[in-house]
Amino acid sequence: MNCIRTAVPADAARLAEIEIFNYRLNFYPIFRNDAFYFSELQVPALMADYLAKPGLLADTFVYDDGAVKGFLRMEGKQVKKLFVEPVLQGNGIGSALLQHAVASFGAEGLWALEKNVRAIAFYERHGFFPTGERMPEEDTEEYLVFLKRNE
Repeated sequence: MNCIRTAVPADAARLAEIEIFNYRLNFYPIFRNDAFYFSELQVPALMADYLAKPGLLADTFVYDDGAVKGFLRMEGKQVKKLFVEPVLQGNGIGSALLQHAVASFGAEGLWALEKNVRAIAFYERHGFFPTGERMPEEDTEEYLVFLKRNE
C-alpha cells in the first residue's frame, strides 16, 4: 500500500504541527531562541503560510496511512524538508519518504544543520553523505552542511 501522496489544503494544520514540534525538539536546543520558538513559531501562522502559498503544498508529500505522520518537501532534485511526527520516529516513515524522494524525483542532495547529528546519521544510512560544502544558517552563527546521494 502506498501511503505517500501530494499534500492538500486540509493537511496544512497537521503539516504545521509536525514541523513546529520537530523544530522545537531538534533545533531549539541548538539556537535557544525563546521568542522565535515559542512566540513566532505557531501553528496558525505556519498553517496560513501553507495555505497562502499553494506551491508549498504542491511540492509537499505526506505519509498518510489514515493519519498524516510525516512529510517531505522537494525543490527540484533537492530535499528541502523531511519531518516525521516525533513520537513516531524510528518506524520507517522517514525512510519511506526519503525513498520516495529518490525514486520519484531523483533526489540528489539536501542541506542539514551541522549540529543535527541525528539527522545527518539518518541521511548517511540512506546513502546521502556530507560533501564538505557548508554555508552559514541565515541570521545565526550555525552552519548547514550539504549531503549528496552516492548511487
